[in-house]
Amino acid sequence: MRRRVARVRKDVPPRRRVRSMRRRFAMGRLSLAVRLGMLLGVLGASAPALPDENLPDLGDVSQGLVSPLAERRAGEQSMQQLRAGGGYFDDPEVNAYLNALGQRLLAGVSGSHPEFLFFAVGSAEINAFALPGGFVGVNTGLILATRSESELASVLAHEITHVTQNHIARQVGAASNSQIAGMAALLAALVAARNGSGQAASAAISTTMAVQAQSQINFTREHEREADRIGFTLLDQAGFDARAMSGFFERLQQAVRGQEGSTPSYLRSHPLTHERVADAQDREASVPYRQVGDSLDFHLVKALLRSYDGQPEEAVADFTSRLAEKRYQSRTATRYGLAAALLRAKAYGRAIREIDELEDEGIQHPMLDAMAGQILQQSGQRKAALSRYERALTRYPQHLQLVHDYPRTLLQERRFADVVRFAETALQTWAGDAVLHQLAAEAYAALGKPLQSHRHQGEYYAALGDSSDAIEQFELALRSGSVTASDTGELLAVETRLKSLRGNRDQDRKNADAASGGPGLSSMRQAPGGPARPPLNAL
Repeated sequence: MRRRVARVRKDVPPRRRVRSMRRRFAMGRLSLAVRLGMLLGVLGASAPALPDENLPDLGDVSQGLVSPLAERRAGEQSMQQLRAGGGYFDDPEVNAYLNALGQRLLAGVSGSHPEFLFFAVGSAEINAFALPGGFVGVNTGLILATRSESELASVLAHEITHVTQNHIARQVGAASNSQIAGMAALLAALVAARNGSGQAASAAISTTMAVQAQSQINFTREHEREADRIGFTLLDQAGFDARAMSGFFERLQQAVRGQEGSTPSYLRSHPLTHERVADAQDREASVPYRQVGDSLDFHLVKALLRSYDGQPEEAVADFTSRLAEKRYQSRTATRYGLAAALLRAKAYGRAIREIDELEDEGIQHPMLDAMAGQILQQSGQRKAALSRYERALTRYPQHLQLVHDYPRTLLQERRFADVVRFAETALQTWAGDAVLHQLAAEAYAALGKPLQSHRHQGEYYAALGDSSDAIEQFELALRSGSVTASDTGELLAVETRLKSLRGNRDQDRKNADAASGGPGLSSMRQAPGGPARPPLNAL
């Protein structure tokens, strides 16, 4: 289950308690800042394209338009806006599953591509999107709307193709001069906001053609057909039911016909035509039929999301009726969902019995162990929870929810040295994990080691894309005092990291100047192996 860690004061070592924050499951609309962050999708991706047969040559104007580094930075800034606006659904179970599913599909992509990050967005709307630099978001509403794992995989395959085929960057190349300038100004506004210049950001946003830029995000018919075709191949190569793509399309169309004026968000951003449905059905005829079952992970994640909906008592009643009436695809997942709902309702005894009975039936899964540990921990049985986590980690050392929950419980037991040892070891595998850095910062503060505490707190902010707060923490680390001879290597690491963060901040500011037509534009638009391209407003 999701845990958010609290932000701490910047002028003192982090507080010793890690606070969990309430889930934001249903978001009616994303904040203005988040929507503007999504507009950064116009920058596209720079990965080499897959072969494009039987489609018109769309050209490759994206190559050299934006450097891969600038593209990645734009995606990171979009992610920061999503986190700040509450859109990012911070649940390790859900996001780890999406990434595992995405990596399975990426195995079929030939050539190099950006490092992808798949994540959930807390919105009941049915939608998914790709941001520059390989960030792919999927609304929780879409996950719940899928009837099979292959349907969900078909959406991810489609979004992956938008990135690997440089579709959004191609839109930039096809745009007029004024449209490109407007898009760049939006990027400048976000960079200004990221660096703490709220008034400058507001002024920049108010003077841009936001509606005009939004129109460029909606992919062309050719782009959608290409994403369907290559996505179909990725889906088939990964062993999923390739027929799921057209099945999902048809259900979305039925939703449109059944609810006038209530078009799903996915269809607004990914126009669905009869030709696309027909093409998908034609492709299905070219591959032999195969029945593909869903993984237990898929059903467990859907049950977990459903357990967050409504009031706890309502969720408990919903799962109870599903079990009584046998309205489920997976009995195991439905009982797991009931346990999660009972945990929300603080009915700890009933919740742990559901998990124990599943295990008595011989069912083993890391999500069951993590749920059992959370039930024990929240019911005040922290020592029993630690024993449960330790046994589970021997079987599932790579399960991120367990990796987060175990040191969190150690911290509550004031076993600060154990937290430090575990977190430092885990960070060798999960470098840049915000939760582990936050827990390490809390533990080091409790041990009276401000240098290490501020360093990890700085890495926490850096992982969230907040370079200003990260820089401040590293500066505090250098001024923390009480440094011993054994801290020499730590000091050197802090100085090196601080230099890197300042360099990124300066580059962001330079890119902001470039986007607004000021100095420094050539550094962002340098074509690989070629001369700098002219400024945006001179194209």
